[in-house]
Amino acid sequence: MPAADTPGRNSMPHIGRVAPRAAIPGGEMRIYGSGFCAGAQARPKVRFGETEASLLLCTEDMIIARVPENVDGATVRVASSQSESQPVPVVIGIQLADNLHPVANPVVDREGNIYVTFSGQRGQRVPVSLYKVTANYAVKPLLTSLVNPSGMALDRAGNLFVSCRHDGTVHRVTPEGRCELWVEGMGVATGLAFDQQGSLYVGDRSGTLFKISPDRQIFVFATLEPSIAAYHLAFHPSGDLYVTGPTISSFDHVYRITQGGEVITFYRGLGRPQGLAFDRETNLYVVSSLGGHRGVVRITPQGAAELVVSGNGLVGLALLPSGRAILATNGALFSLDWEVPGLPLYG
Repeated sequence: MPAADTPGRNSMPHIGRVAPRAAIPGGEMRIYGSGFCAGAQARPKVRFGETEASLLLCTEDMIIARVPENVDGATVRVASSQSESQPVPVVIGIQLADNLHPVANPVVDREGNIYVTFSGQRGQRVPVSLYKVTANYAVKPLLTSLVNPSGMALDRAGNLFVSCRHDGTVHRVTPEGRCELWVEGMGVATGLAFDQQGSLYVGDRSGTLFKISPDRQIFVFATLEPSIAAYHLAFHPSGDLYVTGPTISSFDHVYRITQGGEVITFYRGLGRPQGLAFDRETNLYVVSSLGGHRGVVRITPQGAAELVVSGNGLVGLALLPSGRAILATNGALFSLDWEVPGLPLYG
């Protein structure tokens, strides 16, 4: 039988599915299908738009490709020496800013302005500690006075609250950019979140979660195991507080804390879970590793977990009503179209 007719050889590459369907540059996508690396034929080429990607693994029915920098298209194709697969749509994050150092979620105000920190090393004073990225993506210095700004949260009036892990303080920043000390004595503080009544919750690396009333009375709300990176917080619409506390374990928890302060394990099995946010269907999105793959993990209300965005160095995210996500790595900020018509990111 001629080699060209041998089953599995010289067959046309075909993409069945891609998982996950979204990534930032440097993330890894698994391409499932057929006709990729059969017999003695040369390894295929994978292109995102017209930009060729590096391959980490190639078999007959699966390729692991790393998303290249400066991607110029929103499709992926697999090409052999003789033929090319159909293009399959994917979603690639677009870099908005770099030379940053966030350690938690970015936040976005009602006008579409994004706030992101340059946190620095412990005790390090940096030239600009907080940046404002406008709705048209102009990056502007906002504050220079904070040391190790960490968590952020907006109140209903549009004031930005910022924790500083260096000295355990929380500062209030008005929409006009005026900064004032709001409360101190919060230990090694990072995560911040407001409940529906306007109380502010603060996560401390030692294991304490503080509740601060609008009149600045401080209570101990709950106690967890100590965390090397303190706590990242998000409120469920029901009023329960969801918390991650990354440690050196690859089997960390996501906790649910009831309004009465009862601590319940919602999910266990993530590596270094950090920033988190809820979507309209109350699915929880956590920046973490799942099965050794880093990115954004979607956890359904029933507790089913799936990696939906691939990316290295991610620390936080913000989900916008427009269907866009703002993703923060430890050095940059990305925008990603979370809900693309005709493209389910989770299928």
